[in-house]
Amino acid sequence: MKKTHLTDTQFINLELSNSILRGLNDAGYDQCTPIQDRSLPIALRDRDVAGQAQTGTGKTASFLLATFQRLLNDKSETKKYPRAIILAPTRELAIQIHKDALLLGKYLNFNMALIYGGTDYQKQQKIVQGNVDIMIATPGRLIDFYRKKDFSLDNIQVMVLDEADRMFDLGFIKDIRYLLNRMPSPEKRLNLLFSATLSFKVSELAYEHMNQPVMVKIESATMTADAVNEVAFCPANEQKIPLLLGLIQTHNPVRSIIFVNTKRSAEKLESYLAANGHKVALLSGDVPQDKRQRLLADFQENRVTIMIATDVAARGLHIPDVSHVFNFDLPQDVEDYVHRIGRTARFGASGEAVSFICEEYAYSMPDIEEYIGHKIPVQRMTEELLPEIIKPAARPRSPRKPSPNRGVKDTRTRKPRPKVV
Repeated sequence: MKKTHLTDTQFINLELSNSILRGLNDAGYDQCTPIQDRSLPIALRDRDVAGQAQTGTGKTASFLLATFQRLLNDKSETKKYPRAIILAPTRELAIQIHKDALLLGKYLNFNMALIYGGTDYQKQQKIVQGNVDIMIATPGRLIDFYRKKDFSLDNIQVMVLDEADRMFDLGFIKDIRYLLNRMPSPEKRLNLLFSATLSFKVSELAYEHMNQPVMVKIESATMTADAVNEVAFCPANEQKIPLLLGLIQTHNPVRSIIFVNTKRSAEKLESYLAANGHKVALLSGDVPQDKRQRLLADFQENRVTIMIATDVAARGLHIPDVSHVFNFDLPQDVEDYVHRIGRTARFGASGEAVSFICEEYAYSMPDIEEYIGHKIPVQRMTEELLPEIIKPAARPRSPRKPSPNRGVKDTRTRKPRPKVV
């Protein structure tokens, strides 16, 4: 991995306990990224931070390390639980944060709970009823347990909001405010908010529920990561699948994510890729949670190297070595373009982002280019990029059940139709 994305500041020079530094050392982290360099010295002095930085720049470690240190500084003889809550907008992001917390906090004697909807209700309920130091959760399931009095918010020392802009997108702000209003006042806790964009709504939320937060913005010359090489093609609708297969054959990506806008498009694409010899994982919003986790594990461990996804996977997933992102369908929301291609070129690596400007979604491209502040170069399609492809076998139709009245003479008396004059 390249280290040009790092600063000269080393973690060992920050006010971090030895047990935290041991975890960082084992994980291979020694120098701070810009967002860590700017936010950690503030948060480690118990000042609130509202941080903005591009995806894949180390925001998660920023708030985890600050949370760990704040709880280590608590010398109370009798601990009251839970002591910290980290809120994430999606299950996938909550799972990733929990994974990073276990990695970086491996030498800390903290009980960490992962709380999200869709699975393990009773198991999670039993966990939150115990002595949990840090809860990493999505808002809905957490509120459910709170209303059942399974835990208290009276002793929260650290409150973290991750991907705050996404909280607004998904309609979680009412739930967030419900939880924040039941915690100790902002002056009595450390408040950390991180987001890819600090919009007016996010900033308003920060000033309302934080204690004079310091705004930390890591600016970039471009809206998208500088290490992402962006290109586009203009296929007709019937050329999209052959072009995608041609590009996969030509580029031979280490690991790639193909973004589509609908489940129907994802299923069609999966059948074509499978027919042409590619094993893929399909990730959409209605995939059950246990299956979703298996698919992500297969992808992360290289049992599958191509993942087809709707925008449920566009945020919060840190999957190493994603070399290519394909926008098979251009997103209809311009911000989703930035989040999609942010799945590659993470933590100093480079990556390719290929977009199809097709007949159906071409109208999105001008808005995307205006939002990111630059033109995306369009490449010409060659014959080599449009190979002959194998069509998937048609699915056999289910045989029609014979009607129970088939072959039985209808003896009912029918009224004669009136004559039309």
